[in-house]
Formats: sequence, structure tokens, C-alpha cells
Amino acid sequence: MVTNCLYINPAAPFAFSCRSNYVGLHRETNFLHGRYVLTGKSQSSARRSWRLCSPNSLVAAFSAVKIEEDESASDWHNKAAALIKDLRVCFNAGKTKSFDWRISQLKSIEKMVDEKEKDILAALHQDLAKPEQESFLYEILHVKNSCKLAVKELNNWMTPERVKTSFTTYPSSAEIVPEPLGVVLVISTWNYPFLLSLDPVIGAIAAGNAVVLKPSEIAPATSSLLANLLPEYVDSSAIRVIEGAVSETTALLEQNWDKIFYTGSARVGRIVMSAAAKHLTPVVLELGGKCPAVVDSDVDLQIAARRIVAGKWGCNSGQTCVSPDYVITTKAFALKLIDSLRSELINFFGDTPLESKDMSRIVNSYHFSRLAKLMDDDRASDKIVVGGQRNEHQLRIAPTILLNVPEDCPIMNEEIFGPLLPIQTVENVKDSFEYIKSRPKPLAAYLFTNNETLKKDFVDAVSAGGVAINDTVLQVTVESLPFGGVGESGMGSYNGKFSFDAFSHKKAVLYRSFGGESSTRYPPYTPAKFRLLKALINFDILGILFQSSV
Repeated sequence: MVTNCLYINPAAPFAFSCRSNYVGLHRETNFLHGRYVLTGKSQSSARRSWRLCSPNSLVAAFSAVKIEEDESASDWHNKAAALIKDLRVCFNAGKTKSFDWRISQLKSIEKMVDEKEKDILAALHQDLAKPEQESFLYEILHVKNSCKLAVKELNNWMTPERVKTSFTTYPSSAEIVPEPLGVVLVISTWNYPFLLSLDPVIGAIAAGNAVVLKPSEIAPATSSLLANLLPEYVDSSAIRVIEGAVSETTALLEQNWDKIFYTGSARVGRIVMSAAAKHLTPVVLELGGKCPAVVDSDVDLQIAARRIVAGKWGCNSGQTCVSPDYVITTKAFALKLIDSLRSELINFFGDTPLESKDMSRIVNSYHFSRLAKLMDDDRASDKIVVGGQRNEHQLRIAPTILLNVPEDCPIMNEEIFGPLLPIQTVENVKDSFEYIKSRPKPLAAYLFTNNETLKKDFVDAVSAGGVAINDTVLQVTVESLPFGGVGESGMGSYNGKFSFDAFSHKKAVLYRSFGGESSTRYPPYTPAKFRLLKALINFDILGILFQSSV
């Protein structure tokens, strides 16, 4: 989540500017460190600068902003309430439930992606400096494939599933009917701002819901693009895009939704879940965590290194929830692995990676500072064995590898979400299992090995949202696999049919005729009825015949 910060220049204590930063839904006042964080201010309304000449003027400015903040929060609450009311009227009219409506919206999104591909690529480059090929493969292509799959399979997904009935309900039939939940909220994140906005929306539309999408304001170009493009292509009476920051998101979370789908940090996930609990609203939380990659010594080293580099630095400079967050290998193998990783990094990004156009930049100055702080920690800085270069002006950090960082360092206890990769060593590769199990469950876990027993043991022992053997990240591209977390890394899943299921209620339906009556279920209860009931339950033919004749 983002709020707006007033940064005070220490050299000119009362000259400050209002800008965005990545913080939580809270107020923090810290004049000693030159920072005052305001909640409830939208990014657009905060683009201004003031020069003040006294502390009294500073206080007056804060008071004025607080009044505007309160008014804005109240105004947005009313707007959000009106929005959900309109969407509920649309949903209750049955518009979104029809097969034809769902198909038309899905095809329209696919058409939008085809026609506006250049605009989408430009927005992603503006927000994250993403290379075109990376944006196409990991965002645009995935959205198009999701649309194509939903269009192709929607009739099957919507068809009720026939199920068996029991002898006690004979004669009868039963089925499970997937029905839309209603009006749902999708709050997306900034690292894959196009994909992670539209992929859940595609599932929600396929399931027949009315949808509100709240894109991330940390990726403003993509957020603006979605807000402008979607109304041109989809039915705005049932599908809306709401831009904004904390006040807008807070107002949305205060409403009574039929489901909330959130992608982002575990910290904000708790805020979302707390807000949802007030209305008993079900949630899908796609969070993150520290994803481990275990490397055995029997691997094809060049291929293993290449796939680790691709999954870490080739995916948005490590700003990916399923990127390897740290590597575990044996002490005897660590230096070989580091040499191979260094070699592949040069092959990918050249000798001057800060100048490479094939690697995304850090999303904003806050995250750059956060990552720099992890690198500059006294116990971590001398563990850097590859990289470490940075350019604050361009928000770029070179691929950086650290070896055997102390376990209590922040870099080993926070999700890195950037181009830093610690490598930890163990005596035996299987010792890594206990190391991983001692930590919160990750969103993804990786193992590189040719040992079939080790593969099986890893899958059995390590609990994670998903597992890939001998590769990284690619498991999320397999449409027949669910994508989601477990424990600290999230709850619920989506992807392909799982997206449809995430936004559907599986309604149980039993059909009976007026035949097959038995007096055993009705009062008055008698010993004879009880004996007959037991005979029926146990399918005791002789008992049934005997009791029926009594």
C-alpha cells in the first residue's frame, strides 16, 4: 500500500515536498528523522511543493492537510458505497450470469490486449523499465492465454457436475452448480501491474461476477492505462476500475463485498483480512515470503545457474513473489555455484549490468533505499561476493550475491523482493530441508538435483504454495496447476480453472421425486421403525424384508 510522505530536507528543515512512498495504513510522525507520513491522501492530490519558514507554518500546513484528508476519506466512503450499490443492482438483475455476457467480456479483454499492446509495453517500461520481451512473456502473453482458456473452457466450467446420491435419498439425483459470488473486489500489486490486475479479473468475469479493480498506485502508468482502457472495451455497468491510494483503498475495504482478492505483502494482507472479517467476507490473499532454492552437487551446473539467474534477475530484477529469495547448497559446492552464477550473469547482462536494458529497475526510491539498507548492514556488507554496485538516480542495483550471511540479519528474515541473493551453506544437501521447515512457509520452493529420492523427499517434506524441480518460476505458467500460498505466503489459489473456482460458490442441489416414501423418517418413532431404519442404512436386504412384513 502507498501513502504520501512529507520529506523534510535536513539542510533546509522547513522546505519539504509531498510525494509517494511505500508504507502501511498507519500514521508515523518522526521529526528527528525528517519524516511525517500522512494517511488518506491520494497520490494525485499530493503532487505539490511548499516552502515554509517556521515550525508554526509547518504545523498549520499539517492541520490543513488533515482537514482535507478527513473530508476526502468521508467523500470516498460515500462514493465507494454508491459504487457497490450500483454494481449489486446490476448483478441482481442477472446481467453478469449469462454465458454470452461472460464470453463477450473475455473476448473484449483479449481484443484490448491485442490492439493496445504497444501502449501496455510502454506503461510497463515507464513504471519499471521492463524489457519488452519480459513484459510480453510474463504479462501480456499470460493475460491473453488466460482469456483464450476461459473462452474455450467456460461452457465446461459452468456445466453442473453430476454426483452420486445415497441409498437413504432414493430415488434422487444430485449436482454441484457453480454460481457467481456477486460483487467482488480485486486489489492488485505493482510488480506485475498488468498481469496481476487482469488475471484475477478474468477469473471473476468468467465466474459471472460484477468486479471492481483497484490497481496499484505504485505503478501509476499501468494503473492509469487500465482505468482508461477497460471502459472502452468492457461493460462498465458491471466492471469498474478505481484508482487511488490509501484513502480510496480504505473506503473500498469498508464495504460489504462478496469476495476480496488481494495481491501484495503479508503486512497489508493482514489489514485486508481484518477489514474483510467485519463483514465475514471471504478472501484470497496472494502474498509472498522467502522462496528457497536448494542446489545439489549432481546437477548440470550451467543449466541450473542459468535457470536461477532467469528466475531471480530475469524476472523484474527479483521483484517477483516467486523468485528465489535465497539459495542453499553444500559448503563444498558453493564456490562452484557462485562462479557459474557470475558467468551466467555476465552472459545475460554484460560486464556493466547497471547499464543493461535487459533488466528492470527498482520500482521507486523507497524500495531502492530498503534494498540498499539490506546490503549495507554491517553483518551483510562484507559477505557480498558478486555485484553490489548501485545507481540511486536511475534506481538500479546490480545483481548481487552474498555468501553465508548470519541468519539473524534482516536480509535473511525479510522478503528481499529485489536483485539480492544470499547463498547459505550446509554440510549435506538434505540438511536444507530442516532449515526451510524452521521458517514460515514460502510461496514457492525449488530444488535442483538428479537424485530421484531427494526429489520425492523434498516434495514430501517442504510445505510451500508450489514447488518446481530443476527450474524456477515456470510452475506459475502451467494453467492446470493452482497458484497460491500457504500459511504466511497466502490463502486461496487461482490460475486457469482455479480462477473460475476462486470466484464461484459450489452450490449443492438435490432432486427428489414424490416416490420412495418411508415412514421410518417420520414420528411417531417406534422400535419397529428403528429396526427398519438400521436395516435400510446397513443395506440389510433380509432385515428390510423382515421388518417391512412386520
